[in-house]
Amino acid sequence: MSTIAAISTATGVGGIGIIRMSGDKCFEVLKKIFVPADKNTNLDEVKGYTIKYGYIIDSETNKKIDEVLVSFFRAPKSYTTENMCEINSHGGIIVERKILEQCLKNGAELAEAGEFTKRAFLNGRIDLSQAESVIDIINAKSEKEEVASFNQLQGNLSKEINSIRDSLLDLMSDIEASIDYPEYDIEETTNEKALKVLENVKTRLIKLENSFENGKILKEGIKTVIVGKPNAGKSSLLNNMLNEERAIVSDYAGTTRDTIEEFINIDGIPLKIIDTAGIRDTEDYVEKIGVKKAISLIKDADLVIAIFDNSKKLDEEDYKILEMIKNKKCIILLNKCDLKENNEETISYISKLNKKALKASMTTKKGIDELYNEISKMFKQNEIDYNDEIIVTNIRHKNLIHKAIENVNRNY
Repeated sequence: MSTIAAISTATGVGGIGIIRMSGDKCFEVLKKIFVPADKNTNLDEVKGYTIKYGYIIDSETNKKIDEVLVSFFRAPKSYTTENMCEINSHGGIIVERKILEQCLKNGAELAEAGEFTKRAFLNGRIDLSQAESVIDIINAKSEKEEVASFNQLQGNLSKEINSIRDSLLDLMSDIEASIDYPEYDIEETTNEKALKVLENVKTRLIKLENSFENGKILKEGIKTVIVGKPNAGKSSLLNNMLNEERAIVSDYAGTTRDTIEEFINIDGIPLKIIDTAGIRDTEDYVEKIGVKKAISLIKDADLVIAIFDNSKKLDEEDYKILEMIKNKKCIILLNKCDLKENNEETISYISKLNKKALKASMTTKKGIDELYNEISKMFKQNEIDYNDEIIVTNIRHKNLIHKAIENVNRNY
């Protein structure tokens, strides 16, 4: 394979930047651009898992570009199983690009996105599920998602799948042996024994498939839609949950026309919070689009936070919103409880819907902690031990497991 190079650290200013190279000619390229501070160092003799201090130079002018540390990894004991090196330079867009340019000028090719992990997979160091977990770790939005992704990187899912596969192969071997060699003293594989193995396999597969519900929450977040009439306090709630002025708040009805989406983390549970346009009848064309979008989001939401003005009596539009959310998992916030309360009718009606209602004030932030506690109770993430449990977070894995279950069912 060709020798590839790329900047491995995120774009921007930082204390350290890393330029990575991998391939057969990795050290040939490095020798043209790296001058060790110790002049007695022979780069051909440097052992793997060692670091050398020196300078990256322009191969044409011999002018020093940066002071660096170079990590050496000899094949096959590297991330890609190829010869590899990592040039640890000072962080910064300019210096990192100049070092990368020297790598490319002297025989390396620019790596494609994810190519280092792709090579680790193609060279047999990791399997496909482990390769997929790398990006999940990078994109993790909560500690629990990172733990679940790391467990997959360690091969926990692969080990379970292989264990299930071995059970089926053992069963097939026993069946074939009892058919082909009846004269030998081989324990007969009865129909009852075969069904018992299949039942065990099915149970393990179903457990993996069911874990996807929690895995999906970890990876994508709980789709949480904030709904209510204009000026009920939706945007104020979003700002309070984010602890920043993310949404415009004003006394004018219909300020929010489009959705605003943000991720937050509550007790290890990732939430994708969506603030929507106030739901009401309106003649404004743009606001109508926003209202239609809000109603559509309610249907797809994992959780709805419905907020009502507790200082006023329920009106026709409030009842329409309550009708929309009656079959959804939701929490109702009775906002503006710091003002005069007219909530007897509201509480009476909500109690018939069997929905949790909390008194709140977006001005004083009353009710925010209670809201967080209710969300935590609803999704019960703390009951799962992510250090031990195998959690399926990838829809491709879930679909393949489902097909395996269907195949087991066909053999009953």
